[in-house]
Amino acid sequence: MMMKKNLFLAALALAFVGCSSDDPKQDYNPLIDDPKQEQPQPEEPQLGGGSYDEQYRPQIHYTPAKNWVNDPNGMVYVDGTWHLFYQYNPQGNDWGNMSWGHATSTDLMHWKEQSVALTRDELGDIFSGSCVIDKDNTAGFGAGAMVAIYTSASAAQQQSIAYSTDGGKSFTRFEGNPVVKNDDDNLRDPKVFWHAESKQWVMALAKGWKMGVEFYGSADLKTWRHLSTFFVPLPGRPSLQWECPDLIQMGNKWVLLVSVNPGGPILGSGTMYFVGQFDGTTFTADALDYPLWLDYGMDNYAGVTWGNTGDRRVMIGWMNNWQYAGAVPCSPWRSAFTLPRELKLTEVDGKPLLCSTVVKEIDAIADSWEKTTGSISAKSAYQLRLTLSLDRNSTITLANGSDEKFTIDVNASARTLTAHRTSTSGRTSFNGAFSIPSMQAPLNVVGNSVTLDLFVDQSSVEILTAEGTMSMTNLVFPQSLYNQFLVTGPDCEAQVRELKRIWN
Repeated sequence: MMMKKNLFLAALALAFVGCSSDDPKQDYNPLIDDPKQEQPQPEEPQLGGGSYDEQYRPQIHYTPAKNWVNDPNGMVYVDGTWHLFYQYNPQGNDWGNMSWGHATSTDLMHWKEQSVALTRDELGDIFSGSCVIDKDNTAGFGAGAMVAIYTSASAAQQQSIAYSTDGGKSFTRFEGNPVVKNDDDNLRDPKVFWHAESKQWVMALAKGWKMGVEFYGSADLKTWRHLSTFFVPLPGRPSLQWECPDLIQMGNKWVLLVSVNPGGPILGSGTMYFVGQFDGTTFTADALDYPLWLDYGMDNYAGVTWGNTGDRRVMIGWMNNWQYAGAVPCSPWRSAFTLPRELKLTEVDGKPLLCSTVVKEIDAIADSWEKTTGSISAKSAYQLRLTLSLDRNSTITLANGSDEKFTIDVNASARTLTAHRTSTSGRTSFNGAFSIPSMQAPLNVVGNSVTLDLFVDQSSVEILTAEGTMSMTNLVFPQSLYNQFLVTGPDCEAQVRELKRIWN
């Protein structure tokens, strides 16, 4: 959840849009952003009616009709509907005026943009958080109430709640806010879940620049007590922000997701995870070589899972990076979300591995598979499935008629995949940090072959192994969709299926 930029940096951004050496997360400045000052009322989003065919507009990824978005938050599933709330600026296409935007879906593919759910109040901006369904009325707002838990951000970051009794259409703020008081700006992004064994709500809070995660417990969502603190030092990363935690149970293990910035697997933003046990009070990580990365690309950040889904763990991430988020050439919207991913914990070579695959609901927008030898007729987006022999190295090249290329190398002996997002991939000059010559990821596969799924949209390429043992998410900005591919090296089987645009 990005903190307020200071006025000086805001002015410089116009002149030095290509420079990204400064950390993009600056301290909130009460002289500029005083929540006690009267704030303009946000505009309602343009709900539907647009063509959604602007250059670089994703065709299979959710974006609002207009304006800036970042972290997904408040995600909850109830009565057949997937609710996606997210950080949103109702007043412009840059970061600011942080509110909760809202979209709903019945199939995780087609989304309907709803009215803005929460806007700033006397306690400050509405930063990231989560939603729960209080089926037993522990808070007294009504059985089955949807309760939002979020960070109220001004000079301090405190935790507040609001509730909805009409399925998320409107929210009423709790008169006793904040429910977790705090006097500094490093405690945010509450993720809350019901822990049946200890019969309490558990809240995970990120400590920002102070690093680590604080755990709190509550019987009623209103009164919280501190449970424990979690922190593991990360080699080579002595100073970075911890954000957007998510503690989830997966079989007999627990997994803690934490987004960090700067200090991702390549540059800038990234999401790591810890594997261990949670006893209702303390999360204890297994002795592993941390950090472990959920995604090895540049553009999958702040991802958390939907609540109220039983044993199914479905995650979505913000498809951007704070190194260049404010400069990506998208208008009248800025930023998109990844395709929803299903998370599963498995083992490779005797070590735990958190796998992610695109959800099965993708089939609803997919045509039939067709064998292909290099040409792709899809107009909007597609899934390319390649099965490669690992008896020798290979190179995969995605290209278009403008001679723009996105290149991927597979090292057979090292079992790694390396992607190259350079000036030949499309537009990169909008920011000096966007061109990345080399992004490497372990394939985490056994056997003599690997199957890769490439989900290609107007401004992104998501690469995953078929089993989800490796994922790499990257923005790209070619003049037109990559509609050709070439594989050099080993034998290769190639199939493609067109993915229908999600906009009516």
